[in-house]
Amino acid sequence: MHPTVSAIHHANLKTDLPEFRAGDTVSVDFRVIEGSKERIQTFTGVVIQRRGAGISETFTVRKISNNIPVERIFPLNSPRIAAIKVNRLGKVRRARLFYMRGLQGKAARIKEREGKVSETAAPSAEAPAAVAAAPKSSKVKSAKAAKAKAEAAA
Repeated sequence: MHPTVSAIHHANLKTDLPEFRAGDTVSVDFRVIEGSKERIQTFTGVVIQRRGAGISETFTVRKISNNIPVERIFPLNSPRIAAIKVNRLGKVRRARLFYMRGLQGKAARIKEREGKVSETAAPSAEAPAAVAAAPKSSKVKSAKAAKAKAEAAA
């Protein structure tokens, strides 16, 4: 890529975006211009995909409005996007959730992923001790907890 084009791309990249991925429920506040007036409209739904990289990265949000599915593709670095808020972290095993288009009602639910909804911070030093103290359900987890406990004692 030409250095001038690259410089323009880097100048227009947003840096204040929250970390989100497919399966997360987000609220996208975007500016709508109607005539001479401008207002902010919120679109809340599940992210079903992220694609692209750099200045051309986009994400698709899907919601059900009055029993009608609505999908909207947002450019991630668009100046029209006022804010993106992560409401819920979804636990999915795919990067593209197009199978959600064929599901309705309870079948379309996504399990919640553990973690903070706000921006994730670096793990604290107390985290391994808390993990070792938590009850484990499988032999592998209990063996890892015992090993972590032994390392902490040594």
